[in-house]
Amino acid sequence: MRTSTLFAALAAISIAATAAIGAEDPTADTVVATVNGANITLGQMIALRTTLPEQYLQLDDKALFDGILQQIIQQTALAGTTTPTKKDELMLENTRIGYLAGTVLETTAAEAVSDEAVKAAYDAKYAKAAPSKEYNAAHILVPTEEEAKAIKAELDKGADFDTIAKEKSTGPSGPNAGDLGWFSAGMMVKPFEDAVMAMKPGEVSAPVQTEFGWHIIKLKEMRDAAVPTLEDAKEELSGDLRQKAVEARVKEITDGAKVEKMTDGIDPAVIKSETILAN
Repeated sequence: MRTSTLFAALAAISIAATAAIGAEDPTADTVVATVNGANITLGQMIALRTTLPEQYLQLDDKALFDGILQQIIQQTALAGTTTPTKKDELMLENTRIGYLAGTVLETTAAEAVSDEAVKAAYDAKYAKAAPSKEYNAAHILVPTEEEAKAIKAELDKGADFDTIAKEKSTGPSGPNAGDLGWFSAGMMVKPFEDAVMAMKPGEVSAPVQTEFGWHIIKLKEMRDAAVPTLEDAKEELSGDLRQKAVEARVKEITDGAKVEKMTDGIDPAVIKSETILAN
């Protein structure tokens, strides 16, 4: 049931609420209600709270407590009206496996980020690295090589780049004389980037083909990229650290696991059949 139904009323549920929540030292096993004889514990409620969107966590304690309890009462009552199918059991097992695997990776990611680790990553990427470059360029984009060659010939004869860009470029930057603004490595498709990096300011390229068409590129300016401060780069570097730690952990655990595949003779097409779940 979606969390948006957290406070929806469900009629005709008969429950026996217990007084256990009034105990002096409640624990995760403290029973807070029963539904048709099935216990609901304080631990279940607290676990559910950790999954709620932030908006629900702004509620006062009593509203949050009552809402979570009603949510679990509803779910328990509904779940008790059906017998799990084979597919249900398998889905529950997949959910269990996915949850436990997720907790391992969450812990791994959290442990990978520290002030020391972020500072070391910053030094490696920025403080000790050679300055990167930024480029300010414009282009004229046309569909065919023939058009690009013809435009290049016009430019070689002295035609104005900005004027032709406004008249003939099919790209969204055309009305702005083909201006692309400032960009750095990795922001453009590779053939375009390679051409720009081989140019000097003021040069106009030969036709360059990319997935978008044919480009005539003019490199206007080039400068050293500003190095971000540690604070500015912290979020990016933390994300990199988490990603690398997770990838390393997955590889380490998987490589160390004893894996035996028994798939010989099984047609891969069977993955599309749900009828097998009825067996």
